[in-house]
Amino acid sequence: MRAIWRGAVSFGLVSIGVRVYSATEEKDIRFHQVHRTDGGRIRYKRVCSIDGEEVSYDDIAKGYDIGGGEMVILTDEDFAELPLSTSHAIDVLEFVPAEQVDPILYNKAYFLEPDGAAAKPYVLLRDALTDSERVAIVKVALRQREQLATLRVREGVLLLNTMLWPDEIRRPDFGFLDEDIKVRPPELAMASSLIDSMAGEFEPDVFTDDYRAALQEVIDAKVEGREVVQPEEVEEAPAAAVDLMAALRASVDRARSARGEEPAGAGAGRPTPISAAKSAKAAAAKKAAPAAKKAAKKTAEKTAEKTTAAKKTAGAKKAAAESGTAKQAGKAAGKKAAPKKAPRKTA
Repeated sequence: MRAIWRGAVSFGLVSIGVRVYSATEEKDIRFHQVHRTDGGRIRYKRVCSIDGEEVSYDDIAKGYDIGGGEMVILTDEDFAELPLSTSHAIDVLEFVPAEQVDPILYNKAYFLEPDGAAAKPYVLLRDALTDSERVAIVKVALRQREQLATLRVREGVLLLNTMLWPDEIRRPDFGFLDEDIKVRPPELAMASSLIDSMAGEFEPDVFTDDYRAALQEVIDAKVEGREVVQPEEVEEAPAAAVDLMAALRASVDRARSARGEEPAGAGAGRPTPISAAKSAKAAAAKKAAPAAKKAAKKTAEKTAEKTTAAKKTAGAKKAAAESGTAKQAGKAAGKKAAPKKAPRKTA
């Protein structure tokens, strides 16, 4: 990498020499404008609109249109005299929680490298930012323009993120914001289920620029004289949903299928909080049913055993009673049936 800027981070009374490098690079495939018939490059000339003469770079200045065909011309000397106090420094203004900085303000990112003997104070600021869990709000002048920026830590390196000024952020002015649009609770619950079914951890490396890859394949094929293989048909965007709930349910099923999960069922999406509670209740009842049935069976068996035992006891008592009665009757009959002894005769 080549440093694009050199200066110092002003941290209180501490000055940390740094070199600045672009942290990002565009990977877009760039084309030249050429003549279709012979491939010749198309050139543009810098021509004055008044005299029609071609103008060299040395004679070009910056002009500000004030309207009515009038132009205010500024030279390099005019820009050099502007009071940029941060022209050679990155001035730390304050330290704030990172979540308080709206991402819409971020513009470009730059790596900072310690310059010369500034490694120790550089590491000191880096570690202090990490421990405080804050970012530094700074001002810096890059390419003759003062910019607001943040300093934060990324992979052990200080990262400078230039930001847009607040008045550069447009305010949304759309008609629907003044309309009273109501969202039904079931729709919100189903949308939340769809979000849950598509939730994951952000891993940027898994995403690829498919268009750039396909375009590069076309270019490579033309260079090598190969036949260009047409990519698979791109799936068309679905039409606007007529039934919002049906579309949400179908989306949930599709997301679950993409994750290898079974769809919730034909026409059914992931359970909403209400249906989930009902399902849980039904599941608990279903789970408890076998136990209740088993307990009832055991109770019935015990009752049957007690009844059988009682019947046996009653039968035994009855048999014993009948046996006793029969014995008594036999004794009585025996007494009646016994013959009387004849009296002895005497001489």
